[in-house]
Amino acid sequence: MRIPLLDRLSFAQQFLLLSLLILVGGMLVIGLVVQSAIEQGVTRRTAGVTALYVDSFVSPLTQPTAGTGTVTEAQRRELDDLLGRTPLGTQVVAFKIWAPNGEILYSPNPELIGRSFEVDDHLESAFAGDVVTEISDLSEAENEYERESWDRLIETYAPIRAEGTGAVFAVSEFYQLPDPLIREIRDAQIRGWLIVGAATLIMYLLLVGMTLRASNTIRRQRDDLIGNVKALEDILAENRNLQSRVNRAAARTTALNEQFLGRLSADLHDGPAQNVALALLRVDDLADPAGNSGTSDVDLMKRALDSALTGIRSITLGLRSPDVEGLSPCRAAQRAVTDFERLTGDRVHVECEEHDDAVGPLPTNITIYRVVQESLANSFKHAGPANRDVTISRGDGSVELEIADDGTGFDLSEASKDTSLGLALMRERVEVLGGRFNVRSDPDRGTTVKATIPVDHADD
Repeated sequence: MRIPLLDRLSFAQQFLLLSLLILVGGMLVIGLVVQSAIEQGVTRRTAGVTALYVDSFVSPLTQPTAGTGTVTEAQRRELDDLLGRTPLGTQVVAFKIWAPNGEILYSPNPELIGRSFEVDDHLESAFAGDVVTEISDLSEAENEYERESWDRLIETYAPIRAEGTGAVFAVSEFYQLPDPLIREIRDAQIRGWLIVGAATLIMYLLLVGMTLRASNTIRRQRDDLIGNVKALEDILAENRNLQSRVNRAAARTTALNEQFLGRLSADLHDGPAQNVALALLRVDDLADPAGNSGTSDVDLMKRALDSALTGIRSITLGLRSPDVEGLSPCRAAQRAVTDFERLTGDRVHVECEEHDDAVGPLPTNITIYRVVQESLANSFKHAGPANRDVTISRGDGSVELEIADDGTGFDLSEASKDTSLGLALMRERVEVLGGRFNVRSDPDRGTTVKATIPVDHADD
């Protein structure tokens, strides 16, 4: 359960508040226990001392009762004189002697002598040899005489033992005024509360000191951590800026590479290819009118030049930059598929999830074209008769590209040099733009090429 007040406090303030409540609660519990212990201790000590004092006066006078079980008239007068004219009377305001069966053998009130009452726990404990004391509200039936003069008294039961045997033959019950004892108990309890309160205050002050020191340490560490996080955020922002610059540079490099390859293709077509074609014409001029070259050397030269021209034209076609500028990513992939279908005669199923016709950056379109072109070419060469699917979808700032077939597949760890080089070039094209590239293939389970290519970089 959340407490709104605590939510507005710091951790250190919450700890100090809760620890104060816990310490105060503990102080109250300890104080009450000590208070009760002091009350019982002072009462028992006072009762014990008084019991010894009373016993020193009463026991000699009641020894004859040990044999008869009764108190004679002469003994009653001596006990009356003892309470009326000796210092014992200043300590004890009322007095009774009990027989084991609950009969009152002596009381200043003659009407109680000879009457029997139920033996309660206190009286039973006293006959067992214990001194029992309590502050009584005088509500028992046997206290009718005392209730006439007082509201409460200290009631003490003390055993009276027979000389020689030590057997308890009677119990003396005497009453004292509670005020002096209550004052002593209160003074002792006040001292106890002061000690407990002072100890609690010292513990709390120590906790405050430790908490404030820990809080200051945590605050300094937090400030240092915030500073480190801020510095790290700055570094990350700089890294993102550098990564963005690298991606833009890579994108420009991709476009420049394609331009370079296009120029190289044109140079091959306009230079070496034209020269080889001219050489072929001159070789034809050397042949006889019947179409025979005349010598095996001339025939060999013709075949070599023809093969060279075919190779140069093939290289020129492969180096030619794809015409994908100004297209959307979906149309760039579709153009690669169309070129593949025209060259091979195979059909490819294309699924494009592009929801708009936004023009893609030139580096992205070139990479899409080359990945689709190389993946379909590899599939045509190595997968055998198979169904081929190309899927294009737009992600968050990227194009998701997937080229899959259900052909023979292959073991990636044992891929041919030609296949490995093609995969490596595709991966390099994708990753240089900050994208991700993945190939999954197993023998007889087909091959799937996946690429994620960013479209949010600059293409200039």
